Amino acid sequence: MNQPVSSDTYTAQLRRLAELTARVREQRAEAHTWYERQCAAAERAVTDAADQVRRAEEELVAAREEQERVDAEVAHLWQQVRARLGVRRLGAPPTPTNGSAAGEPVALLGRARDLLDRAGQPGELPGSVNPLLALCGVAGAVVAYALGSGARALGVGYGGDLAVGLPVLALVVTLLGPLIGLVPARVLADRRHAVLGPRPITVVLGAGLVATALLLVLGR
Repeated sequence: MNQPVSSDTYTAQLRRLAELTARVREQRAEAHTWYERQCAAAERAVTDAADQVRRAEEELVAAREEQERVDAEVAHLWQQVRARLGVRRLGAPPTPTNGSAAGEPVALLGRARDLLDRAGQPGELPGSVNPLLALCGVAGAVVAYALGSGARALGVGYGGDLAVGLPVLALVVTLLGPLIGLVPARVLADRRHAVLGPRPITVVLGAGLVATALLLVLGR
């Protein structure tokens, strides 16, 4: 037969059962709290990862757009370089290498554009071409004097009013000889990609005036 359980032992067992139940309840609450914290941390991690992915995608799109703009600008500048050099078959633009200088591509392209603009601006003719400029002035004076001589000869040949008007016209044409010398001087400046500044003009006009004066003196 089962032995009867004393009230003290039964009370102790109930007390222990209550303690175990409370402990299990506490451990279960701690487990739930830990689980909720882990879920919240995982959700935050997923949200942060999603934000990082979104930012990375936006940066990738911006980088691709900047690359397209840079490539288009490089192609445009390279086309200008080929036009300035007069070389049509220069090939494709150079590609960046591992040893190329680091820096912002927009800033580097700006420097290249400024350099190309400065290189494309025409300069003044050097002093070494002064003899050619003087020759242009002399040539203009000679051509004008020859035209004037022809006009005077026609006036003498036809007589009448032409004999009076053509010598005047011949003198005007002869005096325009120095200005005629500016035409070949301008061609020379264009071929050298330079401007016909005050100094070259002075050289041409000075040589033309001297040549015109000599021709008028010798032609008397």
